[in-house]
Formats: sequence, structure tokens, C-alpha cells
Amino acid sequence: MTELVTVHIENHVADVRLNRPEKMNALSVPMFEAITRVGRELAGNRDVRAVVLSGEGRGFCAGLDLANFTDPDFSAEPFGPGRGGFYPNFYQLPGYVWKKMPVPVICALHGVAYGGGFQIALGADIRIAHPESRLSVMEIKWGLIPDMSASQTLRDLVRVDVAKELTFSGRVVAAEEALQLGLVTSLDDNPRDAALAMAAAIARRNPNAITYAKYLLDTSWHGDEYAGLKAEERLQAKVLKTPNQIEAVMSEMEGRAADFTPRDVASFEDISLD
Repeated sequence: MTELVTVHIENHVADVRLNRPEKMNALSVPMFEAITRVGRELAGNRDVRAVVLSGEGRGFCAGLDLANFTDPDFSAEPFGPGRGGFYPNFYQLPGYVWKKMPVPVICALHGVAYGGGFQIALGADIRIAHPESRLSVMEIKWGLIPDMSASQTLRDLVRVDVAKELTFSGRVVAAEEALQLGLVTSLDDNPRDAALAMAAAIARRNPNAITYAKYLLDTSWHGDEYAGLKAEERLQAKVLKTPNQIEAVMSEMEGRAADFTPRDVASFEDISLD
């Protein structure tokens, strides 16, 4: 059976690809399960320092597989046992698992990223898009609201009026406008190659500092001033004078590649500011 999500790890970079090209990587229930499983496995792998997320075939992800609506279990009780009542829930996890990943996640977009596919991309830290790619918060087309964690990710990128307009209209946004709005970080004719190159550069840095930096920005961006300043101090104290931080300094001074040990924490839940 073909793997719905493939993973190749090399030089501390995880190359993750949605692998249902015959369906434009549309999100079936097994796809939801596979994306979440891979995300959780990578989060616990302390040797992984960066993740590149992309899609095989003609596009990143066309969104929800409409065949789900004919699935008796899905349509009768979509938020039943094992799927709802906990947060992030079954449908939110494929996007939110990347936001909570303790290493940077770079999403390479090409073709379309519609609906749930776009929400998965929003969970990444950085998005590099092909100039001809197209994005949409498309749920309204099917009479739905975005419910795959967009409430916690789209707000980090655009003003609330822009988020509302995109959500209410469901219109398709071309790559150049997406860049102007802040939905994507940059454009590149070879987004996957660009993402892998960026991930390789990140993987050469102190993995503890990278993890704590992501945690700091994610937790303080919408927080209060005092909590953010406190987090800066407490997290820096966890990095300063540690073997990996000393190695970062020595490798720079000696003009050689750094030899870091695996990051200290397996997940953000392991981080304490006390």
C-alpha cells in the first residue's frame, strides 16, 4: 500500500511529502491520521532540527476529499468519539501539529492549497510558494467555516479584516497577492528546493536555541509584555554556557562546521520557565 505521507530524514532535516497525487493530496480520513502520526513522530525525534512539508503531484493539497461526505461515520457524527471534544481535535491536528513542532517547519507550496490544505500550510513557520500557486480559505464554498486550526494560525499572518474577507468570500488568492498579504513568506520557482536549502541552513545552528526561539516567539507574540520579557530571560538562561552554545561559538571562531548534540526537549510541553 502506498504511504499517504512519506518521510526522508537526512542531515537532521525531515523531508515530508503528502503523497496522494492522484487525488491532489485531498484529505481523506486516512490522510488526516497519517499527517498527524508523522507530525507526532517527528516532534519526538530529537535528532530532527527542521522539517520541510510539501505535496507530490500537481499541487500541495486540494482540501477536503468530498468522498468524506458519503462516509456514514464521518457524516453522521463527525465530532464523535476520537474526533471531537478535545483540543486540538482530530481535524485540527494535521495543521496544528506543525505549529507545535519544536523545530522550524517550512512549507513548500505549488499548484493549489485550498481549504484544509491551506490550513495545514498555515501551521508551518514559513511558507515558500511557486509564483503560479493559488490559495484559498475555501470552506465557505461548502457552507462551512474553517475548522482545522485557522483561528490560531491565520491570525499570526494577516489583519483580522483580511482574514474575515478571505473566510467570508472563499476567493482564490494568487501567489503574488498572497505574498503581499503575508500569507506566504516568499516566492520561488523551485519552492521545495528553496525550502530544503533553508532547512539545511537552520539545521547547522544550535538546535536548542532554535527550539527555544520558536517557543519564545509563538508564546509571546500575543501575550503581555511582562510575560514576554520574562520568557526571553528564562529561555536564554537555558541556552547560555551549555555545550551546544559553546560549540556554536567555537565552531564560528575556528571556521568549521559545528558538531551539536540533539536538542534538550522533545516537545514544547517539556519547557518550563520556572
